[in-house]
Amino acid sequence: MIADSLARGKRCPVGWGVIIALYMVQNEMSFIDEASIRVEAGSGGNGIVHFRREKHVPLGGPDGGDGGDGGSVFLVVDEGQNTLLRFQRQRSFSANNGKKGGGNNKSGRSGTGLERSVRPGRVVLDKVTGTTMGDMTEGEHRLQVARGGSGGRGNARFSSSRNRAPRIAEKGEPGETRDLALELRLIADVGIVGVPNAGKSTFLAAVSAARPKIADYPFTTLAPNLGVSDLGDYRTLVLADIPGLIEGAHAGTGLGASFLRHVQRTRVLIHLLDGLSTNPLEDFKKIQSELALFDDELAVKPQVVAVNKIDLPEVASRVPALKDKFSRVGCDLYAVSAIAGQGTRFLLQQTAKMIDETPIIQLTDEMPVYRPESDSTDFEIRREEDGVLRVSGVRIERAAQMTYWEYDDAVLRFQRILESLGIRAALHRQGIREGDVVRIGTHELEWIE
Repeated sequence: MIADSLARGKRCPVGWGVIIALYMVQNEMSFIDEASIRVEAGSGGNGIVHFRREKHVPLGGPDGGDGGDGGSVFLVVDEGQNTLLRFQRQRSFSANNGKKGGGNNKSGRSGTGLERSVRPGRVVLDKVTGTTMGDMTEGEHRLQVARGGSGGRGNARFSSSRNRAPRIAEKGEPGETRDLALELRLIADVGIVGVPNAGKSTFLAAVSAARPKIADYPFTTLAPNLGVSDLGDYRTLVLADIPGLIEGAHAGTGLGASFLRHVQRTRVLIHLLDGLSTNPLEDFKKIQSELALFDDELAVKPQVVAVNKIDLPEVASRVPALKDKFSRVGCDLYAVSAIAGQGTRFLLQQTAKMIDETPIIQLTDEMPVYRPESDSTDFEIRREEDGVLRVSGVRIERAAQMTYWEYDDAVLRFQRILESLGIRAALHRQGIREGDVVRIGTHELEWIE
């Protein structure tokens, strides 16, 4: 009724317009192959300052327990997940913090780790460094993407023969926070590529139970479609229909550029040509060029090339001449009609034979890039716009974060850390004076000689 009213040019009630809008949004978001998320591991629990106080037990001594470790964040492979849509709806994930320690040397409970499921084929990238953290391909693969902070030590850990009653403890270490990019790369036996309107979706619908959108205009397919074809004798093929490619696709032109990476994991390609094109051979060369520009290995991936739409007389009459042209460039050309089912079975059988002759793709990690590890004791001193000196460095910022500033012993320990790292001398060279403010991490400290 809605479609009939629209066809006649009638105004739809407001409710219908909402339904249509929701339907369009749902279709548009049904396939999500990229997502950006933030993961936050739990911070460690605080260690405590505590002394044993028990009747008839003199000189009980320190018994402050350690804090529990913070929970880490993991990504786990789950076959039941099919897109990244859930990561579009929720973009931030946090694990639990560790609990603080207790008296009588009781350690705090560790924070519960957080696991989120992803389907095989996801690549996890660190958005800040650009490095690949993991390739989620195998079942039950578990990848730690953010490490929980260590629990702070209680004062019992600082007891020594020289300090029998330490009033020193550590706060918990902050957990890691990372911004991640998740990319989906479909895993299929066969990738169907070609120019827009070559009939790729029609072919997929003809050889499998998949029902992609089919229409007589280019760029009908807006997202990859998967289908499973039964060849008999318990042999099946998983096919992926990739949106149409045009010249410049590797550089972002058209719709296919966003989905070229899905072809990387296929073992064989079916290159479908539009029989109504003025020059199918030129179309073939353009697509080959785009594949090579995107990834060198795609250019040498085994292919089965077929011209489609031979149910049309004008196309069928061109087949002998086209086969001759393609044979000159060393390529066997098959003829099919996806809409009539003509030649499709034979084409799949030839594809299966090529798959049998093609070794299984071994998914290798990206080439390792070796970078010098930063020394945690390194630091930098700079003067900010308001004239205040800021000290930056992994070790010193972590020490400031984990210091109990309300305990004099803890403050003295922090000063010893400044001395051992050479920060005190460096600040004197910067001309620091008593009463000046120094920023370390989120803390502002007054300098006292």
